[in-house]
Amino acid sequence: MNIYDFNVQTIGGEEKTLAEYRGQVLLIVNTATQCGLAPQFDGLEKLYQTYKEQGFTVLGFPCNQFREQEPGDNGQVEQACRINFGVTFPLFAKIDVNGNATHPLYRYLKKEAGGLFGSGIKWNFTKFLIDRDGRVVKRFSPTTTPARIVSKIERLIGAPYAAAK
Repeated sequence: MNIYDFNVQTIGGEEKTLAEYRGQVLLIVNTATQCGLAPQFDGLEKLYQTYKEQGFTVLGFPCNQFREQEPGDNGQVEQACRINFGVTFPLFAKIDVNGNATHPLYRYLKKEAGGLFGSGIKWNFTKFLIDRDGRVVKRFSPTTTPARIVSKIERLIGAPYAAAK
């Protein structure tokens, strides 16, 4: 099993399989536009713009489970991400990342890469780095800035991508 086995809903309501991202390096992030860590959207967008031509994509999953910092509906969330933060990377419908209604993708991610204090997601902007084969490589805490992940992304997009060209 890998992340390509999961279906998700885009922020626009379209069903999509993550198999569409097969062969790419991914950074999966639970986001919230009203969170104090929301300035990380800038760093995530910069990663996406810098590396998208090399087979890298950021996937944003809005979540309202942490102090209700993503209260709007999917349309409002998308508008805030695009207008306020300039996000162009793919966004998906709001999901739960903890509890009984946890999205199956996040059940899998947490099982594959538990956190420092257990497998639960502790806050917005927890990040999961996925290799080109759909395997979870590393989990990053909410306070790990996107800039601090660059070397790990470059390592994953480097040799396999260059060899495939």
